[in-house]
Amino acid sequence: MSDVSRRTVTTTNIHIMALDGIVNVNSLFTLALFLGITTTNTNNTLIAGDTSCAAGPSVAEGILTYHVYSFSSFLFSSLIALSLKNIINMNKGIEEEAGAIGGSNRRVHGVGFVVRVNTVALRVGTLVSAFGSVFGCGFLVMALVDLVQIKLGTLGCGSHYTYLAIAPLLTLVPTALLIFIFLVLYAFTR
Repeated sequence: MSDVSRRTVTTTNIHIMALDGIVNVNSLFTLALFLGITTTNTNNTLIAGDTSCAAGPSVAEGILTYHVYSFSSFLFSSLIALSLKNIINMNKGIEEEAGAIGGSNRRVHGVGFVVRVNTVALRVGTLVSAFGSVFGCGFLVMALVDLVQIKLGTLGCGSHYTYLAIAPLLTLVPTALLIFIFLVLYAFTR
């Protein structure tokens, strides 16, 4: 069997695993979003006596808005990833039927059938799905920042508890997203 055939099967399996990963992570974040929306109580704050530090209704509206944006982004990303995976699996089914009928049964070391997929469409779809997840994470971080402002006081008040709660969100998550974007773009060019 040629190296091209082995690479096609391996590349297809890697894409399927990547798409599965995107769908699984998006599912976890979507569950967290629903729990966040249903359990967030904007009336219960930890601000002691200083009502000037209390977040206004616009911050509470922001939580719901960012949750909806995040949910929409994760749903968009998951639907694109599932569509791509279904296209790969449909093409695999067509190849299996052709092999069973008497067509060319191409198997590479027991791994599976060679699947003919438009790699440009697959890469672009995976890239779009990954960026949907990135936007979903960004909106989720903004919702969490608003939640911290409601519970601990607004950023303008200068509460060190607010800053200590928001600092990891605004450093760790964007750092992880930048690494993710870099790796997705690196994989896209290979």
